[in-house]
Amino acid sequence: MSRFIFITGGVVSSLGKGLSSAALGALLQARGFKVRLRKLDPYLNVDPGTMSPYQHGEVYVTDDGAETDLDLGHYERFTGISARKTDSVTTGKIYSNVIAKERRGDYLGATIQVIPHVTDAIKEWIKADLGDEDFVLCEIGGTVGDIESLPFLEAIRQLGNELGKERAMFVHLTLVPFIPAAGELKTKPTQHSVKELQAVGIQPDLLLCRSDREIPADSRRKIAQFCNVRPSAVIQGLDVDTIYAVPLAYHAEGYDREVCRHFGIEGNEPDLSKWQQIVDRIRAPEGVVNIAVVGKYTSLLDAYKSLAEALRHGGIANNVKVNLNWIDSEIFEREDTVQHLEGVHGILVPGGFGERGSEGKINSARFARERQIPYFGICFGMQMAVIEATRNLVGVKNAGSTEFGPCPEPVVGLMTEWVRGNQLETRKAGGDLGGTMRLGAYEASLKPGSAVAQIYGKTAISERHRHRYEVNINYKEKLEQQGLLFSGMSPDGILPEIVEIPDHPWFIGVQFHPELKSRLFEPHPLFVSFIGAAVTQSRLV
Repeated sequence: MSRFIFITGGVVSSLGKGLSSAALGALLQARGFKVRLRKLDPYLNVDPGTMSPYQHGEVYVTDDGAETDLDLGHYERFTGISARKTDSVTTGKIYSNVIAKERRGDYLGATIQVIPHVTDAIKEWIKADLGDEDFVLCEIGGTVGDIESLPFLEAIRQLGNELGKERAMFVHLTLVPFIPAAGELKTKPTQHSVKELQAVGIQPDLLLCRSDREIPADSRRKIAQFCNVRPSAVIQGLDVDTIYAVPLAYHAEGYDREVCRHFGIEGNEPDLSKWQQIVDRIRAPEGVVNIAVVGKYTSLLDAYKSLAEALRHGGIANNVKVNLNWIDSEIFEREDTVQHLEGVHGILVPGGFGERGSEGKINSARFARERQIPYFGICFGMQMAVIEATRNLVGVKNAGSTEFGPCPEPVVGLMTEWVRGNQLETRKAGGDLGGTMRLGAYEASLKPGSAVAQIYGKTAISERHRHRYEVNINYKEKLEQQGLLFSGMSPDGILPEIVEIPDHPWFIGVQFHPELKSRLFEPHPLFVSFIGAAVTQSRLV
């Protein structure tokens, strides 16, 4: 029978509930337990797929095509467990299901209310699609006190009572701020946050207190007394120099030991040697490479969370530090690329939507191609590289994308039909935006002997996608005559998945998002190879 750990947050947002959940999952794994991590978000969107990157950050996509919160990326990178659609739920999704049932008459004429119908639906979601997991970690999005979170808090309160202490635990993440004028840490925000939680009927079993400095023992005892927990259950979460040191830091503070104590579990100490090796490598790299990331959403780096981590994974694998230079692609529509890209060891153009900044991305791809600098184009970055090559190698000057409007030479266009496995999937040009892209894992066939086939070490791969527009295969022959090889195709040979320039030091564009499958202990081979090429480039400049 699975044990459930519910993780809530208080005082302020962005304290790191996702990271603490991922770290606890990793610690329990290291103790030999099987874990599952889930995220319950209180916003009314069905999923974050239509939300602006500036508001929500990255949309993380699972193999089975769910558009989810970026915290699921942390879960996967820390535990290596692939998330599923059932690991992410929102208020919008819950209410959609409840209303659909009401319309069908499933409630047999009952008056539909938050309690019990909405809370029952939340509880069903939490317990659904489970196997032999020892622990299910459920992170509740938002901050205690938000009106949007109340149905979720009520649901986990009920579930805690139904499961009992032997199968349920409540962890509350709070902030213990330092007030410079007073010269001391203040415990009152944590006390008030716990009081808010108690007001809805939840007594936390463990407090994870974030702070930028050591919390004195007397302050922890004070928190324990006022918040009705054992002193040993007040765990300090101090700032660390790398997120991959979080499991080590939390273990040192007794986080996982206290969890095991709550459930009455006697277990061996976890083997965290591989985590220590990674942290040691991060702290003492043998070199440095500078990577320019030319994107549209660089003012909010959470929009590229998985990308940044995948690049760091590539750096760890090559034992170098990766300095990321985030550049707004619109700059290159007003200024020369040279002053911003001269001297970088690699250029990466990530995904994006819409025309804004597209010409800047095209200029970046041209700079990398002509200057023989390693180039990695992801999704939109691949499409812009193909448009650049069509314009400047094939000579089709008005090559473009129908994503930006009517186009005389649509090198990139909207696909309305494609094959997934044995099924034909269709979309309408004027259909809904939410959930209508090519989403999730799709297979691709790699050309034997190509650079990507050598990088992957195989010719059949599966990668995660999130896009509506595809490179037009009608331009394939002319582009290949000019040196742009279509080295990866969909199994039916219709959709271009990867392009590369064989006589370039490293020039690869992919239609999918490899960053979504890069994990700390399994770095994605494309990022390992790209950073390796950047290391070689650093020795030339």
